[in-house]
Formats: sequence, C-alpha cells, structure tokens
Amino acid sequence: MDDIYKTVVSPAEGYINEKKSKFYSFIYPVKSADEALDRVKELRAKYYDARHVCWAYMLGWEREEFRANDDGEPSGTAGRPILGQINSAELTDVLIAVVRYFGGTLLGTGGLIKAYKEAAADAIANAEVVEKTVDDYIDLHFEYPLLNEVMRILKQFDEVQWTQDFQESCRMRLQVRRSLSDQLQGMLSAIHGVTLTVDSPQGE
Repeated sequence: MDDIYKTVVSPAEGYINEKKSKFYSFIYPVKSADEALDRVKELRAKYYDARHVCWAYMLGWEREEFRANDDGEPSGTAGRPILGQINSAELTDVLIAVVRYFGGTLLGTGGLIKAYKEAAADAIANAEVVEKTVDDYIDLHFEYPLLNEVMRILKQFDEVQWTQDFQESCRMRLQVRRSLSDQLQGMLSAIHGVTLTVDSPQGE
C-alpha cells in the first residue's frame, strides 16, 4: 500500500575484501540530510586514514530526496552503486557509507562498482529492516455528551491510537494510517459539535 515504507531500526555494519582493498560499510537510520552528513563526518574523523568514505542517502516516505557521493573515486563507481542497493531494498530514511582502505591494486571501474555494491548490500543484510506506516494526526475537541458517539466510531478502526485529555471538555489526538484517514475524518466530521484538525501526513 502507498502508506507503508521500509527503513532500518538501528545502525548495522558490513565488510568485504576485494584484492586486498578493505571496504567497511555502515547503515544508519536518519531523518534529515544534516543528520546523514553528520554521520559521514563522524566516520571521516574515526577512519581518518582511509582513502575514501563514499556514501548515499534516501529520505522521506515518498523516497524523493536522495544524494550520492563518490568521495574521489571515479564518477559513478561508488555513491551510485550504494544508492542502487538502497533502492533495491526499497529503503528510505537511511544513510549507507562505505569506508575504503586501498590495498595496492587498482580495481578498475567494474571492480569498484562491484565492491561498493556488495559492501552496501552486506550492511543491509546485517540490518533489521522494518515496515512503518505513514500516519495522519487528528486533533478532536468536543463536549462530553458526544463522547460515546466518538468512541463508537473509533472502535471501528483497530489501528487507530489516541491520547486523551478530558477536563471541562474532551480533547483527543488520534494517530491513524494514511489509507484510513479520510474515512475516519468523514465519519467524525458528521458528528455535529466535533471540531477536527488534521496534521499533514508524515513518515514516522
């Protein structure tokens, strides 16, 4: 469904050796370009003596924000193969970086592409991949006499989660997956006296 996306739970690592060149790969969950670049900076500082730190990231549940970097390797031989593995696994909100220590033998264009691809794939294979939903957040405000009617509707949607603040009047914040949001909004809006506001869909 179009309200489901895949990402990783936590960082993971991979490794391959190609003609004595060592390729250490790292995958991280990230939520922004700045966070991804901060991770790259951390790797550059930690592996300061490495020849290259190449990387790619994909962001957003619609998978429309991405970037790849070859870090001095021949154009298209590092960042693009890494990004290709992110795409093959249909991941988003992730960064994969590959640290290369040169082993003394030139790998050539094909060899580099193969090495960076396999290193990225190994990091993905070692990561825990999960599916998440794109959710809407709906804020409700209504008076107590309407509570039973509101709850009757909410109980028809097993996947809806909510928090509540019942004082002089009733306030609720609902979390509902995008594919069910319009239907739920329509049913709640039909109750006279319910005020409803909706946050734009976000990947959470």
